[in-house]
Amino acid sequence: MNFNDDLQVRWFALEQKMMERFGKKPDVESILFLIGIQELGDVKAKFSKEQKQDLMHIAICTVLSPSGYYELEKVDEDGWPHFKQLKPMPELVPFEQENFLKDHILLYFQEQGF
Repeated sequence: MNFNDDLQVRWFALEQKMMERFGKKPDVESILFLIGIQELGDVKAKFSKEQKQDLMHIAICTVLSPSGYYELEKVDEDGWPHFKQLKPMPELVPFEQENFLKDHILLYFQEQGF
């Protein structure tokens, strides 16, 4: 089994857990949004479009932090985390970018015990 096959198997397992929990199949963006809310620790009924984008940015920085791409710089007075980029992202084609992100998302959930 190569890396991409293993990644897909692990990703399908995560999707299945999410479907059982939330009742519908999530896409990568939905999962990032959930991670962002988790990391912010503030579940609101409504987020503005800008806040939703910020939540996804928080999620991306969080999942890529263990690999040394970002580190938490500070948490502002409103409780929003801010990250500093430590190294450039690898240059990947879109398919590779998605797999790179999926692998880091899976590691995040593994570390969370999910």
